[in-house]
Amino acid sequence: MKAAHAGDAKKFTDIPNIGRRMEQDFRQLGMHVPSDLIGKDPFQLYQKMCRLSGVRQDPCVLDTYMAAVAFMEGAPAKAWWVYTPIRKKQHPIL
Repeated sequence: MKAAHAGDAKKFTDIPNIGRRMEQDFRQLGMHVPSDLIGKDPFQLYQKMCRLSGVRQDPCVLDTYMAAVAFMEGAPAKAWWVYTPIRKKQHPIL
């Protein structure tokens, strides 16, 4: 069951939209607990993951990072695709 509030997220997979694969991403990015997402720039995380993986990640990865960071910073849980139009406005090339 997913966390209803950021304080309830004890592991990455407690965060809405986050599964085991995305949990691995966060660990590769140097994070250990969900609260490590607080204050992070999702676009910088996305760029770093692209560099670490050696491939351009699908833009929905950025949308998911945006959703996770927002949730951990206190926003209500929203589906990752809610962030797609925001991403397209902020980063139109993606």
